[in-house]
Amino acid sequence: MDTRTLLLQRIEPAADMARYYGILIEQRLFGDVALVRRWGWIGRQVARLIELHQDRAAALAAFGEFASAKRRRGYVEAGPTSSS
Repeated sequence: MDTRTLLLQRIEPAADMARYYGILIEQRLFGDVALVRRWGWIGRQVARLIELHQDRAAALAAFGEFASAKRRRGYVEAGPTSSS
C-alpha cells in the first residue's frame, strides 16, 4: 500500500504554543484515495478529518495545498520522534 506522510510542527515558547499538523495519503480498499489530516497540541490529538478523492493526483494536489498553507503559517517539518 503506497502512502505519503508529512508531519509539521509549530513551536513558539514565547507564545506558549506547541502544535502539530499531520497529513497522510493512503489508498483505500475500494480504490479511492483518502487524505487524512490530524492536528492539535503536541502530545494530544485534537481533531482528525478524512477526505476521499477519486484518484491519487487529486489527493496529491490537496496534500500540497494544505502543506503550503501550513508552512506559510510558520509550521516546519518535525524531526524524528520515538514511538512506543
